[in-house]
Amino acid sequence: MEKVNGIGGFFFRSDNPESLKEWYATHLGMQFPIWSQDAGPTVIAPFSQSSDYFAAEKQWMLNLRVSNLDAMIQQLKDAGIKVITDPEWNSEAGRFARIHDPEGNALELWEPPQD
Repeated sequence: MEKVNGIGGFFFRSDNPESLKEWYATHLGMQFPIWSQDAGPTVIAPFSQSSDYFAAEKQWMLNLRVSNLDAMIQQLKDAGIKVITDPEWNSEAGRFARIHDPEGNALELWEPPQD
């Protein structure tokens, strides 16, 4: 059976696309329109419409893999970005933190367990 081998893109609407692209580049190092990512796991998981895992008024949340969550958290805090952490989010699946972009979209930062 032929199968997909990765995510080719993530597309969403924005009130100010140019400003949002700049924010992602400045604070998360993501380049647009093509961002080459490091190889690694990607989780695809649909949630119930009633889930409170991310903002109720939003239909999506992007999970971004990082290699050093503590360094990323400090970098974001230094830039004045609110970072939400909860020890209960951490598990054998890794460590997590959450931020929101300037348009209120939830971004989950994930440091997978080190092999």
